[in-house]
Amino acid sequence: MLEARDVHKRYGETIALAGVTLFVESGACVAIVGESGSGKTTLLRTFNRMISPDRGTVSVNGADVTTIDAIALRRGMGYVPQYGGLLPHWSVLRNAALVPWLARAPDSQSAARAALSLVGLDPDTFGERWPSQLSGGQRQRVAIARALAARPSVLLLDEAFTALDAITRSEVHDAFIGARSQVTTTTLMVTHDLREAALLADRMVVLRHGRIEQDAPCPTVIEQPATPYVAKLVERSGLS
Repeated sequence: MLEARDVHKRYGETIALAGVTLFVESGACVAIVGESGSGKTTLLRTFNRMISPDRGTVSVNGADVTTIDAIALRRGMGYVPQYGGLLPHWSVLRNAALVPWLARAPDSQSAARAALSLVGLDPDTFGERWPSQLSGGQRQRVAIARALAARPSVLLLDEAFTALDAITRSEVHDAFIGARSQVTTTTLMVTHDLREAALLADRMVVLRHGRIEQDAPCPTVIEQPATPYVAKLVERSGLS
């Protein structure tokens, strides 16, 4: 479903990615973890062409992303940034309907209502509210609903839960788990929180200085860290 092969990216003298190769199977949820500056977000954004690698290939569904129109590629994916990115002058329902509306789907409002229900927000209660009238957790739920409204085959989460307090974060985690149980999508998520990765993902990819230290199922990373760096991350997370 998703493939990065020998991907390199540099920002001036800073190496963000140094020969990363990653495969994400259809329907899987894979977490990219690591400290700040490890290349997590850079790698994620190569898949929707928000960042172009200097070398290497990135593919979605077997097609090199450089051969796909960038706008069409992004509209075919769900994407949730750290702070949601809701349009403040649009209602909750209109925000959730954005992607189906852009795709000229005849039932964009119905798709938005279904997506809001999917993340635990009653469209009759919340649909006509403005983003400013919502809590942080509710806004992030709307962002997830917007990403899922068109039922994309790929979902990208870029630190989507980081800005939330612990209780709200747990609630949004539950909403995401519930939504994912009902919608089949291949998910690639960026997080610095190994606990979050272990809760939500099937597999962890640990990045350090733009290189993969370990790529394995979450229990394997926790119980059998491949390098001293991975062991240190696991210990710091309290999972060991």
